[in-house]
Amino acid sequence: MEKLEQTITEKFGNRLRVRVNGVLIVENKILLIKHKMGNGKFFWNVPGGGMKFGSSAVDNLKREFLEETGLDVEVKDFLCTFEYLEQPLHAIELYFEVSIKSGVLKMGKDPELSEDMQLITEISFLDMNNLALIKKSEKHRLFWGINSLNDVRKLKGYFNFENNYLK
Repeated sequence: MEKLEQTITEKFGNRLRVRVNGVLIVENKILLIKHKMGNGKFFWNVPGGGMKFGSSAVDNLKREFLEETGLDVEVKDFLCTFEYLEQPLHAIELYFEVSIKSGVLKMGKDPELSEDMQLITEISFLDMNNLALIKKSEKHRLFWGINSLNDVRKLKGYFNFENNYLK
């Protein structure tokens, strides 16, 4: 196992994680972060991360967004819940729409990881054409079947799609 994959498993694997994620759409573009996953694999998703005990979902999302993007956001409507389960990772992800309060967009860091093990490789506002160019295997499952960014705002409910344990 590659060192990065081993680090991901050690830090985030073999336990249930609750994550918060912020959907930021500005001028018909969605803010996405590209994460390095090891063995030449990448994964695009909206900013977000694990919740810290004793802090609300809203406060956790504001903290994660600031760490990863440099942006202070206002948390708006709750959109949906997604359950991800592909051993050794298992996460319950809460998705909220957010808007910018202040700050300048910059690529941040994950404080849970060392300097040489940072996962974030790129941060960008993408329109539907750019989003469609990303391979399904390299973007979050929520963004596979959308036809417009307004579809993201309409996501409601609980999603688990094709988790391996459901087959």
